[in-house]
Amino acid sequence: MKITINDVAKLAGVSIKTVSRVMNNEPSVRKDTFDKVSAAMKQLQYQPNAAARNLASSRSYSIGYVYDNPNAYYVIDMQRGLLDACRKHGYELLIHPTNAKATDIVQEVLDLVERSRLAGLVLTPPFSEMPDIAQALDQAGVEYVRIISGSTPSPKLKNCVLIDDFTAAFKITNHLLELGHTAIAFLCGDEEHSSSGERLAGFQAALAKRGLTVPADFIVPGSYSFESGVKGANKLLSLNAKPSAIFACNDEIAAGALFSARLKSISIPQQLAIAGFENSPFSRQTWPPLTTAHQPNTTIAMQAAELLFKHTKPGQQANLAERQPVFIPELVVRESTSG
Repeated sequence: MKITINDVAKLAGVSIKTVSRVMNNEPSVRKDTFDKVSAAMKQLQYQPNAAARNLASSRSYSIGYVYDNPNAYYVIDMQRGLLDACRKHGYELLIHPTNAKATDIVQEVLDLVERSRLAGLVLTPPFSEMPDIAQALDQAGVEYVRIISGSTPSPKLKNCVLIDDFTAAFKITNHLLELGHTAIAFLCGDEEHSSSGERLAGFQAALAKRGLTVPADFIVPGSYSFESGVKGANKLLSLNAKPSAIFACNDEIAAGALFSARLKSISIPQQLAIAGFENSPFSRQTWPPLTTAHQPNTTIAMQAAELLFKHTKPGQQANLAERQPVFIPELVVRESTSG
């Protein structure tokens, strides 16, 4: 039989209302009562339903994840990390895919929070990098945490988990330079994502440190997709002065570039080295496997949720502006650059 709140109240010798107050972490509950109810819940293995708690309380036990990202692996990793954190804290997760370029996107996000009675939001690019959304959420008093590309914590960047794409891209480029490559091209991701600009800047900085400049036609605009990688590599490999290495803004782009090179019977890495970014399954499923930068997306998502809960859970309020975890993706060398 399913254990109910009535069973917990009976075992603890308290009222149902008292059990509800304990579940909601109300500060007025005495410690001995809290401990007695908690022990009963543990003994009965009682798991309170978040939806029911939402209805029974003025406090919400659901958070939302709003995203617009073509990379399915990224989204899955983010969901996994958020769900793990939600289970730990007794929250539900609402997934909301949408179009970041929609004209009414700000109102859509606000309506989502109100309609679903969300305690807060976790925002990933491009939403986390849209000032209009952050401003609207601030004005509405909605708690949120943003996952954004950046290397330096700043008071201007509140509610953030930072990904140091610049440093990781610098390391990847330096790896290619140490292998003797000087003609290195760069395949860009979507320009509205700050990560694209940060990775390009890290790439250029590594070359500049060696006194090298990048030909204009070696930097190819694109998007975070396999098809963009194929198209970009086709363009690069049709140049008279071809690159000896390609650094792609993510693994999907790099896999597309690898596909293009293989169709042209170009040997990897003997004739062309290729590196990606993020260490997604794409990087391990290609042949040869891709050199990349490991970005722990599941851990990043868990950290973002934990940071959000610091502000939404009773008795755990924290100044989000002072807490800015920084993740630096780590270089992973595989056969696509040094086989």
